[in-house]
Amino acid sequence: MTRLHFASALLPSGWANDVQVVIAAGAIAAVTAGVAPAAGDERHAIALPGLASLHSHAFQRGMAGLAELRGDSTDTFWTWRETMYRFALAMTPDDVASVATLLYVEMLEQGFTRVGEFHYLHHDRDGSPYADPAEMAARIAEAVEASGIALTLLPSFYAHGSFGGAAPHEGQRRFICSVDQFAALMTASRKVIAHLPGANIGIAPHSLRAVTPDELAAIVPLAEGGPVHIHAAEQVKEVEDCLAWSGQRPVQWLLEHAPLDRRWCLIHATHMTNEEVTAFARTGAVAGLCPITEASLGDGIFSAREFVDAGGIFGVGTDSNVLIGAADELRQLEYGQRLKHRQRNVLSGGAGRSTGRALFDGALGGGARALAQTAGGLVQGARADIVTLDTAHPSLAGRAHDAVIDGWIFAAGGAAIDCVWAGGRKVVEGGRHGLRQAARERFNASMRRLVA
Repeated sequence: MTRLHFASALLPSGWANDVQVVIAAGAIAAVTAGVAPAAGDERHAIALPGLASLHSHAFQRGMAGLAELRGDSTDTFWTWRETMYRFALAMTPDDVASVATLLYVEMLEQGFTRVGEFHYLHHDRDGSPYADPAEMAARIAEAVEASGIALTLLPSFYAHGSFGGAAPHEGQRRFICSVDQFAALMTASRKVIAHLPGANIGIAPHSLRAVTPDELAAIVPLAEGGPVHIHAAEQVKEVEDCLAWSGQRPVQWLLEHAPLDRRWCLIHATHMTNEEVTAFARTGAVAGLCPITEASLGDGIFSAREFVDAGGIFGVGTDSNVLIGAADELRQLEYGQRLKHRQRNVLSGGAGRSTGRALFDGALGGGARALAQTAGGLVQGARADIVTLDTAHPSLAGRAHDAVIDGWIFAAGGAAIDCVWAGGRKVVEGGRHGLRQAARERFNASMRRLVA
């Protein structure tokens, strides 16, 4: 049993002072506000619940910064994708484990305590299945166990190269599954995560480019009630191609043909009409926003103000993992809206309200829903995922409550994070994960070979 005492903590009911949190068996056993610290309590100033990165492609952390050389033509998402394919085709299972381990260490150091791993690197480098269909999923599980982060594994179904069942691209050969192969992958993946505390599983039909309507209908039941994530309307070309195939835009097609509800998460949903925004918000599905990746890839800017005003739920993810930071994703989300609308504090939710707090609350609730977490935040029964901030940081000094969150998101960033507990285990202290150095060394060894 561990007892922590916080001068101030953000609870589901709001900020509370003098909060004692008792941790037992990886979960929060009790939360009591308004009590003095007792002998044996570990004392900290500010506590927040950990956030979820609801959308991650772990292997892409290894190629961060490798696609910044302009080609002979205009660079777009589609030219970046060719670089990604080449990198993915070179990786061994050990490389995937080393890259994912460092990534998850970095996520924890930056305030993410759960990851939704949208996992589609399934097969060997020549495209042939491994003897164990969950070989690569097991490497993700290895990285999760080493780092301590919580996992929602989202094996991705990827069968085609474009809309209407087009043949896959040669660079996609490590991703491709039949429905039967995917069913076997799901069975094997459930086994490899069974021993991980707090882990759960869903499915991820990659996109309407990669999945036919019949295949989508066949694989959704394989989630067995778990979350369903899908990329949608990330790029203008994707919208145009979907219109040419079906006469409908991607989000429009999903609204009319897929059973969208609270279990679903549409990743990006960048390019929507006003009607789509409103209808999407009404489903209760989550918008999985990845603002840094969307900026990096030139995707566009999500209609966040309109979506939130319509009652929509959002969470954030790190996607391509080109830069890791909970504060960074939330800041980029707000700054994109400021650029789009030429206003400030766009997502604050009203006069006199903290923009940082609104962003944090939105990402906390949306991340929990998207990753099927029934209990979230600093509440009895929840997994003990806790982040403390360093009030000695110049951007936090002298501040309290929501002003601390504003200082963290808009000024200090990850440098303000002090300690992180993941499943009740203190994995980050003084801003540093205990595995950081070893994870970096292993990652660097893989990268020296992969980029040679």
